Amino acid sequence: MSQPVDVQRDDAAESGPLPSDRSSARAIFAIFLRLGLSSFGGPLAHLGYFRTEFVERRRWMDERGYADLVALCQFLPGPASSQVGIAIGLARGGWWGSLAAWAGFTLPSALALIVFALGVAQHPGWADGGVLHGLKVVAVAVVAQAVWGMARSLCPDRARAALAVAAALLVLLLPTAVAQIGAIVAGGLLGRALLRLPAPPAAVHRASGVSHGVAIAALALFALLLFGLPLLAAANASPALATLAAFYRSGALVFGGGHVVLPLLQSAVVPGGAVNNAQFLAGYGAAQAVPGPLFSFAAYLGAVMRPAVAGLGGWSGGLACLMAIYLPAWLLVVGALPFWERLRGRPALQSALAGVNASVVGILLAALYDPVWTSAILARADFALALAACALLVVARVSPLLVALLAAAAGWAMSAL
Repeated sequence: MSQPVDVQRDDAAESGPLPSDRSSARAIFAIFLRLGLSSFGGPLAHLGYFRTEFVERRRWMDERGYADLVALCQFLPGPASSQVGIAIGLARGGWWGSLAAWAGFTLPSALALIVFALGVAQHPGWADGGVLHGLKVVAVAVVAQAVWGMARSLCPDRARAALAVAAALLVLLLPTAVAQIGAIVAGGLLGRALLRLPAPPAAVHRASGVSHGVAIAALALFALLLFGLPLLAAANASPALATLAAFYRSGALVFGGGHVVLPLLQSAVVPGGAVNNAQFLAGYGAAQAVPGPLFSFAAYLGAVMRPAVAGLGGWSGGLACLMAIYLPAWLLVVGALPFWERLRGRPALQSALAGVNASVVGILLAALYDPVWTSAILARADFALALAACALLVVARVSPLLVALLAAAAGWAMSAL
């Protein structure tokens, strides 16, 4: 679930289903392809682009319906902007429409990052060059901005701030995927027991085009893959299946925004040697320079990883890891749409979710130190560059694309001195 976003709601407006007229998958793909080529700025900006396109320009849905859909996708784990797009495509064009929406929005950035990964894989020295070192430094600024913004909105009181600090300490002391999952689970349990939040306003349910039976089947498949893929990989001693299971698990457990996928993926691919830290952070920095969802970073990792270790690599590895990390998001959207009203009104669930969100702030804070800071800030000049990039992002609100390009140029200049 991504960071909370203020979406204008007009309670006086009707909030019925989407218009009955349908669009072809080809038309939906073309619309989302244009968005995928032009949507810079992260998930909050993506939601703004979607509102302009589908509420104001095309009138596929009204303000209330869009606000409720955004609320659902923020509630679920996964990339919120992509999940909103999948749901819009599903309601407008059925199953093929949902696939077309996802592909159009995701493939431009994914393909660009795969091409970048192939260059890094063929020339390993690039990851230690000045340009890519600049991209690693800009990752420090991007993650710091994410931690600050998420902490302000998701940890507004002492109890949630304490949960965030506890999660950070746990992950720093035990830097494993198990500790990260444990921090998320503990945050949910403690949030349910300790936090008392006001109930959200009642929502008017939109027609989703998903029956209750299909929704239950999607949720069952989500759980089956989450627990079954690791067992299947262990039974067959398959590195490829183990890699796909790790990417699926990362997509299933990402609460709080796309940047939280960073520590989950790092613990999945770096300790075993499939990707080294320099390659990992260089790709993360490059992901800031492309439009579309941050989850496309999975395509870079799948393409750059060593086949001998991970069982995957190149174009096929990039596309396989991309689909593995997005599959849980699609299954959760399909599974939750018919039950959204009932889910969002339960105070215990809201409190648990608030605890989870506080914990993921702590997990991301730990990731800001290791691996982001420890791998990128090697000298005073690196710290100065990271501070300048952070000021451009937070104070001047410069586009992440421009900041990434400036940092890459600065890294090249520093290496040439």
